[in-house]
Amino acid sequence: MLSRCLSLCLLSLLPLTALGHGFSHLEELADDGFLIGAEARLLGNGEPGETLGSLSPERQLSPASVSKIYTAAAALERFGPQHRFTTQLLGSAEPDAEGVLQGDLILDGGGDPALTTEDLWRLVQRLHQAGVREVAGRLVVSQWRFGPVACLTTDRCDGQRRVDNAYSALLSSAAVNYGNWCVTVAPARTAGAPAQVTPCDGQADLVRIDNRIETRPPDSGTQLAAERVTDGDGDVMRVSGQISTNARPRELYRTSSDPAEQAGRTLMAMLEQAGIAVAGGHVTTTLEPPASASRLAAVDGKPLQELLLRTLNYSNNFMADTLTLDLAKTPRPSLSQGGDAIEAFAGGLAGHGPLRLDSGSGLTPENRTSAAGVNVLLEHMFRQPSLFPSFVAALQSPSNGVMRFIRRGPATFQDHVMLKTGTLNQPVSVRAAAGYFRTRTGRWGVFSVLVNGTGSTPYLSWSQVLDRLSVDLSAMIEAH
Repeated sequence: MLSRCLSLCLLSLLPLTALGHGFSHLEELADDGFLIGAEARLLGNGEPGETLGSLSPERQLSPASVSKIYTAAAALERFGPQHRFTTQLLGSAEPDAEGVLQGDLILDGGGDPALTTEDLWRLVQRLHQAGVREVAGRLVVSQWRFGPVACLTTDRCDGQRRVDNAYSALLSSAAVNYGNWCVTVAPARTAGAPAQVTPCDGQADLVRIDNRIETRPPDSGTQLAAERVTDGDGDVMRVSGQISTNARPRELYRTSSDPAEQAGRTLMAMLEQAGIAVAGGHVTTTLEPPASASRLAAVDGKPLQELLLRTLNYSNNFMADTLTLDLAKTPRPSLSQGGDAIEAFAGGLAGHGPLRLDSGSGLTPENRTSAAGVNVLLEHMFRQPSLFPSFVAALQSPSNGVMRFIRRGPATFQDHVMLKTGTLNQPVSVRAAAGYFRTRTGRWGVFSVLVNGTGSTPYLSWSQVLDRLSVDLSAMIEAH
């Protein structure tokens, strides 16, 4: 008995790296056939810190949306936290004394990942302030920087014809509202009548609506479904279900089939409402505006540090991939060429190792990196005093996370960790998480966990990963 007690006591004094490599609970997933790459380590004072946990840290695996932290880091280094993307209205001629623009009005898409109808309204008001009252030519939506961008994933390719989600938006440097149509559903006054369905951004018929929603009696419950389909006449929002007479209005978002065309329709409606007639209708083009075109109005987007908060907190694929294209060094880049720019950035980080990013969002299942490589990136950003505050602020603390599924595990994990997660379900399950932690004594650490399924492994839930990871990380935090 004395010998057994002594052995157990000595075992409890061993470092975490000797006990299941510090990830003793997470390692259980390997027994079910999942591929795991994981590493957690403290950050030293200019030197490599102590490794607290390690499971095949050099293994190349899919990071899913953890890819977005590469995009965020590269964008901060390239543009700086206060950079703003500018969208312009140009004239191919100067307006005359009566306010008539004898030429085309050109929307010069600046690649703003968060251009909204509010920004377009400001453009229109500034155009009006500039004295323009009529456009004799056309409204030309120029996506000369990038767009339409070839789809690389099944979701985006299928979305050119039919889509039932908002996350797989197509890409254009002139896109508005994250490449999504929005409709508002409100109940009719009486049960049995069709619900009221209108565009979110005004009364104009921006997108055709096929309304199959019935108003039901009070407290009957609200169940809504939406699908955007595209026919020979363009996009249709097909909405169905039911809404109670005492329910509040709901908003439904679905990606458009042509973001530049969406921007054109939206801007045309605003120009009409402002009393600025456009004689020639609207068209889209991939041509750069002529050098002789003059600026009539401009609007700057939100600072990059604010864009990253939304990009990472909400894991916004459209914003991440738009930033990826903004980073590309080639004219009219493909998404993978934007990924090349991020790969080049990571290639300059000593000790990173191989990286493949076909997209900055992580929607492309071919993306590959290692847990050790992700930690190199995280440490690099930690050591950038002017960039780190903007970078870490875009991560989530589990206890306050906007993604509710991360609000689990011990209180230590909930309150001492800042992370970004990544999820894919096809062609195999991917659950990934990476970020920073603070130990009980206030030391900083980095961690990365990539869990990939195979063709023979079952579906992997977040609870299976986070329940184990939270216990393992909490032990490391408490022990230091």
